[in-house]
Amino acid sequence: MNHSSDERGAELRELFFETSQELLQALNDEALKLEKKPGDEEIVRSIRRTAHTLKGDSAACGLREISELAHQFEDALSVEGATANAAVAEIAFQVTDVFGEMISAYRKGSKLPSTTSLSKKIKALTSAPAVRKSRGKKAKSIAKPSEWTEYEKLSMTQAQASGMAVYHVVAKIDPHCAMPIAGRQLIQNGAAAAGRVLAIRPDPKSPAAVKQVELVVATSGAPEQIEARCKIPTIAEEVSVELMLAAVEIIDPAVNAAAQTIPDPAQPLPSKSESGAAENSAVQSTTENILRVEAGRIDNVLNLVGELIIGKSMLQQALSEFSKRYPRELLRSTFADAMAFQARVLNDLQRSVMKIRMVPVDQLFRRFPRIVRDVARQCSREVELVVSGQDTDLDKGILDAIAEPLTHMVRNAVSHGIESPEDRRKAGKAAQGTVRLNAYHQGNQVIVEVSDDGRGLDAQRIRAKAIELGFVSPDESSRLSDSEVTDFIFRPGFSTAEQVTEVSGRGVGMDVVQSVLHRLKATITVETRPGQGTTFRLKLPLTLAIIKALLFWVEQRLYAIPLNAVVEIARTTEAEVHQVDNYEVLQLRNQVLPVLRLGRPQLVGEEGKTHKLFVLVITVGERKYGLIVDALEGEEELVIKALDDQTFSTDLVSGASILGDGRVVLILNLPAVVEHFAHSRPQESGRVHSGLLLTATDRMRFAMTQAGGRA
Repeated sequence: MNHSSDERGAELRELFFETSQELLQALNDEALKLEKKPGDEEIVRSIRRTAHTLKGDSAACGLREISELAHQFEDALSVEGATANAAVAEIAFQVTDVFGEMISAYRKGSKLPSTTSLSKKIKALTSAPAVRKSRGKKAKSIAKPSEWTEYEKLSMTQAQASGMAVYHVVAKIDPHCAMPIAGRQLIQNGAAAAGRVLAIRPDPKSPAAVKQVELVVATSGAPEQIEARCKIPTIAEEVSVELMLAAVEIIDPAVNAAAQTIPDPAQPLPSKSESGAAENSAVQSTTENILRVEAGRIDNVLNLVGELIIGKSMLQQALSEFSKRYPRELLRSTFADAMAFQARVLNDLQRSVMKIRMVPVDQLFRRFPRIVRDVARQCSREVELVVSGQDTDLDKGILDAIAEPLTHMVRNAVSHGIESPEDRRKAGKAAQGTVRLNAYHQGNQVIVEVSDDGRGLDAQRIRAKAIELGFVSPDESSRLSDSEVTDFIFRPGFSTAEQVTEVSGRGVGMDVVQSVLHRLKATITVETRPGQGTTFRLKLPLTLAIIKALLFWVEQRLYAIPLNAVVEIARTTEAEVHQVDNYEVLQLRNQVLPVLRLGRPQLVGEEGKTHKLFVLVITVGERKYGLIVDALEGEEELVIKALDDQTFSTDLVSGASILGDGRVVLILNLPAVVEHFAHSRPQESGRVHSGLLLTATDRMRFAMTQAGGRA
């Protein structure tokens, strides 16, 4: 095999690995439906279509083991009577899991899982009494239709899409016919006279060729014409003509829409012009205006747009300096108009690229019905999952990042939140609990909620566990509110489970949620009511690439925070900042705000009391804080540049950006800053040591200088 063939094969495999996840999700969805409606023929048919697509795609990529298992499963579902078996849904779940393991093994180049046990279960579907009984009945009639090739299936689909009816013709050859092979040819000629023969079985050299002949005929005529042409005296003993309404079901679902134009034989056929219009419409409906683009390519485009935005800032800075130096220059207005036009186009380009990265959260939500079902079975719970807001768009990178945290939360809602059916009945509730997933936009954020109607969080139990683990002393815990106590569940190693199971008790999960959300510059809040349930609310940024930011100065260094986190900007004096339990607070319009001081400590003396301060009122989660800064710089649209561990060593900074004049600005990670404030010792609280920030700024400037940037 040459080099180009190897590359083509690798490309096909990567495409299959990507699309197969959608097929596996479809299998999960259909299996869940079948579990609720056992024996539903339409659902089984949909599972069979998906298995067929998986078989064909994996075979095209040379993944023989997947193709063989899919073929075996498809065949089992094709046997009449097998669908009535109650085990079909459970086997479908197991098949989906094994497919996922096999695909993962292929991607990693590791050993494939064994399929022996699963193959036996699949074969058992066809050996059930109901299946054997149906087989016996079917043997008295015409034999099972042959398996058609992919090319023949495609020909059938195209014929149906063009407005023709496709018929399955089975002609039994008279056992007294002296020349059965010649008789077979005469039957084929008769069928060709009535329409177009798309397929014929069996092979002429096969021993079965002297017993019967099967044909697939596409025609715009009536089925009686086919029967009359094929029923030749002394040659064809019996002829059966059946309309193939489900011919397209064995084709890839992408072309399934093309088969919706099959005419009713009892109705008059459309005219040639109407048939042409129907064909064009069918072709248009089958065309997928969707391109699969690797996320990295979109990221590259987004990075280039970010560089253009930096370039725009540089031009605006240059224009401002030009206007100051030459205030009467006539070219100033020309430059300003050109800059305004460029800014409008660049904003449109930025929005367009951002929309490309946006995907509906349904891509993530679709996996949770299966997860809820499995965890509920493990924990002996009865749980219903209710999903809403699936069409809410979110950045693909953020969606992928919250997949694991959201999975932890849903599993916890089922295992920790929902009570057992007996406990729910004792509490006057329905035996079946409810877990809800919801997503919606709020300003330039996306809110994702995970809620349940279970027992709620026990604040006293959490308080006792926190004392036992040494997170807080008994005296300190008595001063904490219930909402502050519930924050302990996000600490590493914290768990109130009495025993370790496959689902819970290891103290991992919620701390993973917290750490991931910190990296995303997102927050999480908890609302709980004992005996009624708990709601976890995630507040996520729409994107991590470009933000509107507020710039400010702290100790002659420039920093930025997301503008959407700023509620208001206030002026006050040092005299208005008070000490309460060694913490600094500020009373603003009858509201007491904890104060975070990023710079120098509070000034003393009369001069210090009258010193004016800028206070940025920010929100982190559901709480407000006052951020004291030295001076304000203004608003700016910033392109976030990620910083690696070699550039900085603090989680107080989430990224950096470059201004139009070449200055480097660090973007603060507000949740991390607030957490640092909350966990620091009382005598140090109220002031986030800016040395970490300053060191990070210096290192960032040095890194940009080494890279050839303007720093």
